[in-house]
Amino acid sequence: MRLLIVEDEKRLALSLAKGLMAEGFAVDVVHDGIDGLHRASEGTYDLVILDIMLPGMNGYRVCAALRAAGHDVPILMLTAKDGEYDEAEGLDTGADDYLTKPFSYVVLVARVKALLRRRGPAGASPVHVVGNLKVDTAARRVFLGEDETVLTAKEFAVLEHLVVRAGDVVSKADILDHVWDFAYEGDPNIVEVYVSTLRRKLGAGLIKTVRGAGYRLEAK
Repeated sequence: MRLLIVEDEKRLALSLAKGLMAEGFAVDVVHDGIDGLHRASEGTYDLVILDIMLPGMNGYRVCAALRAAGHDVPILMLTAKDGEYDEAEGLDTGADDYLTKPFSYVVLVARVKALLRRRGPAGASPVHVVGNLKVDTAARRVFLGEDETVLTAKEFAVLEHLVVRAGDVVSKADILDHVWDFAYEGDPNIVEVYVSTLRRKLGAGLIKTVRGAGYRLEAK
């Protein structure tokens, strides 16, 4: 799953990002409210961690704008403030949960996972069926016909990004951005390695190469 952190304290934001990446999430980070609103409005995130005191546009306004535009992404608000009024204002603008700084990282992870569970199957974890391939993103299980295929976490993440856009051409850069996130500085050809592994496990004909454009997952 993909998370967006909107936090102007850069050391805190990067620390949270590294910790959440170690938990298996893909994470993007922005440091002001306007960028946060634009990124969250793209609709590609499963959860937003949103600070209240931000330059450009505060977290209350970002949250209210997302809800007014119809975005139902779970939002966990962070603030250095304390008190019932702040919490009430945050929740009134449409936030799903609220955490006051300083907080325990363990508590933050627990809140994130609880919000993602609460979103349930109506959120970003449907079962995708393409031909005889079935990908259950909630249970993180993959089946070819009746047989289950075991994938590593990164293999599953690449397949998940392709299957939710089945039939469309997905560029290597798009896969790299969504699966390896903003912090990756390695060889971009790593995408080809994982696509090759998926073909070996799932069948060579499932993922097509579109020369000069990317990859397309289609029914066999």
